[in-house]
Amino acid sequence: MTVPSANPLINPDLDPSQADPHLWLEEVTGDRALDWVRQRNARAEERIQDAEFDPLRTELREILDASDRIPGVTKRGEHLYNFWTDEAHPQGLWRRTTEESYRSETPEWEILLDLDALSAEEGVTWVWHGAEVLRPHGTSGPGTAADDAGRPSPWRHTLISLSPGGSDADVTREFDLVTRRFVPESEGGFHRPQGKGGLSWIDTDTVYLTHDDGVDAVTSSGYPRVARRWHRGTPLTEAQEVLSVEADHMTAVAGYDRTPGFERHLGVRLLGFYDRETYLIDPAAQDAMTLIEVPTDVSVGFHRDLILLRPRTDFTHHGVEYRGGSLIVGDAERFIAGEPALRVLFEPTESAALLGVTVTRETILVTILDDVIHRVEAHWREAGQWRASAVFGELNGSLGVAAVDEEESEEVWVTSNDWITPTSLYRGDLAGLRSGQPPSLELIKQAPERFEADGLASAQSFATSADGTRIPYFLIGRADAVQAVETANAATVPGATQITGPEPHPTILYGYGGFQISQTPSYLGLAGKAWLEAGGVFAVANIRGGGEYGPGWHHAALKENRHRAYEDFAAVARDLVSTGVTTVEKLACRGGSNGGLLTGNMLTQYPELFGAVVIQVPLLDMRRFAQLLAGASWRAEYGDPETADWEFIQSFSPYHLVTAGVDYPPVLLTTSTRDDRVHPGHARKMTAALEELGADVTYWENTEGGHGGAANPEQQARMNALIYRWLWQQLG
Repeated sequence: MTVPSANPLINPDLDPSQADPHLWLEEVTGDRALDWVRQRNARAEERIQDAEFDPLRTELREILDASDRIPGVTKRGEHLYNFWTDEAHPQGLWRRTTEESYRSETPEWEILLDLDALSAEEGVTWVWHGAEVLRPHGTSGPGTAADDAGRPSPWRHTLISLSPGGSDADVTREFDLVTRRFVPESEGGFHRPQGKGGLSWIDTDTVYLTHDDGVDAVTSSGYPRVARRWHRGTPLTEAQEVLSVEADHMTAVAGYDRTPGFERHLGVRLLGFYDRETYLIDPAAQDAMTLIEVPTDVSVGFHRDLILLRPRTDFTHHGVEYRGGSLIVGDAERFIAGEPALRVLFEPTESAALLGVTVTRETILVTILDDVIHRVEAHWREAGQWRASAVFGELNGSLGVAAVDEEESEEVWVTSNDWITPTSLYRGDLAGLRSGQPPSLELIKQAPERFEADGLASAQSFATSADGTRIPYFLIGRADAVQAVETANAATVPGATQITGPEPHPTILYGYGGFQISQTPSYLGLAGKAWLEAGGVFAVANIRGGGEYGPGWHHAALKENRHRAYEDFAAVARDLVSTGVTTVEKLACRGGSNGGLLTGNMLTQYPELFGAVVIQVPLLDMRRFAQLLAGASWRAEYGDPETADWEFIQSFSPYHLVTAGVDYPPVLLTTSTRDDRVHPGHARKMTAALEELGADVTYWENTEGGHGGAANPEQQARMNALIYRWLWQQLG
């Protein structure tokens, strides 16, 4: 589909120049709107909750609460910290253990904070948003205290963020790891009231603060305009301004790098979703700021004496051109002084893109996607020269790498999994690289299977989009429906790869296609139990707008080129049918957030390709998206509907494309009342518009959960059971 100069599909009843007949549904907690929600929730539950619903919900809950899940940990001092939910603790426990205990089959955990008990005590459904434990300068530095055994315990001061019901707006409270209690404000404890923002440590008595207090304190995106320095024992209102942004920018943030010998105060002005200015701040000189002189689309980071640059587009420095999507490093002091001090560690190719960067004390690890397949490279300095080596090549599937302690060691956590292979956790040591030895790898934990995978297979294939671009996608299901793509021919010949089976299978096509977010293989625990085990096929499309091939893959579907993402997704849908994997009647699409905008456009622009459509926490009214909650921050992705951009935005605004006389497939829309990122009004109004035309539409709204849609495992299991049972009813 191409972008027309004027869109003939626009529903005249939803002409943006006229009053929106469903605007009242944007009143999130209005009595009339909530009555409307309750009525539709009741209808949805009556329709979907068949005899198989409760058994499925129970199975999904058991997966989410399984005691043999791998606990993800963060090392702080002598302890490994973990946040954990299970059947007895649906809101969760923050806990810690020792490294020795963690390696055992049954670690002994010390409970630090019980969110279920706190929720019951305070009458609020608290959802964990994370913790920052202050790293002291040595064991005798600021923050040193004694634990119950009288041993030095410098890891004491903690900032914990909690969200009521899962909303983005949260609170931050200071927590004492020695006494295991929140530090009351009356004792000088830091407490940030509910809002969008946060606290981060400078030292034991000082934090950086962002908070959305006051009429002029937020940007048009709803995020804090000002970053402040806040001293213990003083009112929040007296916190000192450090840097700010204009009202039409996104937000301001500040932080402190405590790496011994390389301490830095940093400030960032986020001008938009993809543009920023990064500064070094000198508190000793009345917060004088030094701008890091790079284009605004270059992400800037520091590690010890190095500066790390990740440009989104090509740029030139001292006469040398650097490609967008590269990873560039240099001596920080020399670069800031204006000297030519840069070196390219990774440069993208036609098939390879930078996915992530991890640093240890002396090594930079680069995770690369090569035709959406993971590989990892290590880079380090030796005798003044940079060296490089491929690492962890013995592991298959998607690889995740995280430093155990980036300031103190060369050790890393490494995870590997794929669509049907559960996660393995390894501990690696990179120290041997400097003597020519490969990294050591020790298997620490292995997650069990959550569904029966015998007879299942996965494949990568390619479809051809409307403009001839090859679009990769993954296919997961019964071996008779999935023929593994193992030859070079499959990766190089344009067009569809023939993947055939004896009969068409009920198939879900999932996609996202936005914000440079890549869709890579990960273990399908819930989908495996609810869909694959019962004979369904699952497909994931790597369409433009994502990051699978770097910034260029993303840029290709921005703003007026958004249609390319939808053409890509439609091409994969057609490929699934033409190769015999499924039929139109047995093919559904599913997506959430920007992916909900994607599936909303599949419904309104390509209804003939699908037998069912699932739209979750979506953007759908693209005329008003920038006026609702955080929507203004996404103008860099979609355009600004208050300008001439509306000419092309209207071509992918599903709410305005709903048209009488079209035979729409059955559609399920879900959202959350507490979603304060993407307004629930999008899904509500779309449902109302479809209902008026007599479409087969089912609507369900969770009263908690924020943008994630669920505030705890029980809600997550219920939501997924509703979606999968509805899909089986439509396609089975």
